[in-house]
Amino acid sequence: MIAGRLRRRRGERQSNPFPEIGRVRPVRAGLALGAPLRNILFAAVFLPTSAWAARLIPTATGMAWQYNMAEELGKPFSVPDVKPDASGKIHLPVLYRIAGTQNVDGKELLKFEMHRSGVVTNTDLLTVDERGILCSARINLDGEWIQFNPPQAIIATPLTQGASWNFDGQAGDLKVHQHYDVTGEEDVDVPAGKFHAFRIHGVQTSPSPMTVDRWFATGTGIVKDVTTTRATNGDLRQRISLELAERPKIVNRPEVKPDAAPKKISVSFARERFGKATTTFSSETSQIFARWQGHRLTKGARVRVVWIAENIGEDFPPDYKVDEASAIAESPTSHGAFTLSRPDDGWALGDYRVEFYVDDVLFETVKLKLLK
Repeated sequence: MIAGRLRRRRGERQSNPFPEIGRVRPVRAGLALGAPLRNILFAAVFLPTSAWAARLIPTATGMAWQYNMAEELGKPFSVPDVKPDASGKIHLPVLYRIAGTQNVDGKELLKFEMHRSGVVTNTDLLTVDERGILCSARINLDGEWIQFNPPQAIIATPLTQGASWNFDGQAGDLKVHQHYDVTGEEDVDVPAGKFHAFRIHGVQTSPSPMTVDRWFATGTGIVKDVTTTRATNGDLRQRISLELAERPKIVNRPEVKPDAAPKKISVSFARERFGKATTTFSSETSQIFARWQGHRLTKGARVRVVWIAENIGEDFPPDYKVDEASAIAESPTSHGAFTLSRPDDGWALGDYRVEFYVDDVLFETVKLKLLK
């Protein structure tokens, strides 16, 4: 035996209808929420489409809200090609901009784009009527439509202290339950200035745990938002903090870079499930963890890992396939870990590579070494 059997750790895949806002994808969790859809939980609140709604926020085409974003990720998550600061947080600007309207089934819906790092990560289609602010659908990074049935009430009117509302419905194929309370009014300081705002607290219980604390200023929109998503066992997955950096104003559409979209999947290897990433392992290593994190996966996508021995001595041909395993993604930001255990007679030392496929398309290759 030259290597142990690959296996999928149970309980590693998570389902979140909302791709998280902090990720260029779909958060992630991600829906993010990729997934939430989670961005809608706060982004949509300030986009009315009628004269009545103009009292809440400015609605002209080209109107934009610039935010300072801080993202904190739980283990073992990461954002491709972005490094956190010393406190473990990722800091990036995020722009929300009204890009006109789109006709869907005879209805003119407000078209609201989220820009980050040269990518439109999602487009939310919204209306406002006597019931409040409603989200009918979202278009994700890959052009996939996710419908809300019934349309999701982002803000229920009137917006007053003590008001509350629920959303019980479908986000695509996922059943979602959320409850919101307007807990009070207070002054809040952000880089754009001081605002008198309604404070709103939201709790999502299905399909995965999430909480939202949001400050909404009439006439401006969201001035501050803190959204926390957790795994079903309570572990932190992601915490996103947004603070308004400038007062809303009309701006030109930012340049969109067609080659700036993130990978569908990122991978790393470690000696422990939440250990430091490495590509070199000793003969004494008991287990090798092949960790993966989805960013733009399609629900139901098959993630497959193939372990290949490139050069482990004359007794084996080059590029010898040792083993493989697979898992099914339940959301755009599903994640997991495959493990390879040390054989009873020890590892075969030498050069290996591990290939990661999504629906039989090769997306990532990692070279590993096993040394004495």
